[in-house]
Amino acid sequence: MGEITVSAQDMDHLLYDPASAYGAPYQRAFAELARTHQGRPAAEIVPLLREAADRALLGFTSADLAEQARAISCGAPYELRVHVTR
Repeated sequence: MGEITVSAQDMDHLLYDPASAYGAPYQRAFAELARTHQGRPAAEIVPLLREAADRALLGFTSADLAEQARAISCGAPYELRVHVTR
């Protein structure tokens, strides 16, 4: 399980919000990679996750991205603990 801290005003960077104009929520990129990259090597998925995290302005650690990539690779659920700040 990974963890990330996100400010309340930037939650739309992590989770899709139809009321937001922000166009690159991480949740969408993760879901798309999970759909298209299951069975691929985790090492191939990590740079794609890093790119998505950078676009979303989220500070995932390398270890978190590697863990997410392993989950995508083997089709396992991934749990992310989100801490929201003001």
